Amino acid sequence: MIEKPLTSQDVEFVTTLHGDEAVSFVVLMQPRGDQADVLLRAMDDVALGELDEVGREAEVPEGEAARGPAEVALQQALHALQAAGSTAVGQVVEKHPLDVLTSVVADAKADEVIVLTAPHYVEEFFHRDWASRARHKVGVPVLKLFAHSE
Repeated sequence: MIEKPLTSQDVEFVTTLHGDEAVSFVVLMQPRGDQADVLLRAMDDVALGELDEVGREAEVPEGEAARGPAEVALQQALHALQAAGSTAVGQVVEKHPLDVLTSVVADAKADEVIVLTAPHYVEEFFHRDWASRARHKVGVPVLKLFAHSE
């Protein structure tokens, strides 16, 4: 599960986690939804010392406007994973992402889930981040990784 485009460092990291084993990925991309968590994102920006980002939160597309950028990010991620020699398929998930993740894990007989995310300190503190929530739902180990920035 990802929430932003993968960097080349992210691709290298996830494709080498298991050494020379052949791995395949089912990538679930979650676009930024119509969420009332602007305050949480601003608090995360402050906690990370990224004060200039606090004022730019309104510039990032949300809701319907976020679907297009999410589709582009997903396609970039799939191409990058495939170029690194992995099998990769995926979809953008706008509604009930944990239910979709649980279905994908069961259908694909997944060994693990990787949640690649930016730090969300407030949500993590209250265990409301994607990785914490997935651990209680999917039935396989959940590895949380922090995404790199370009």
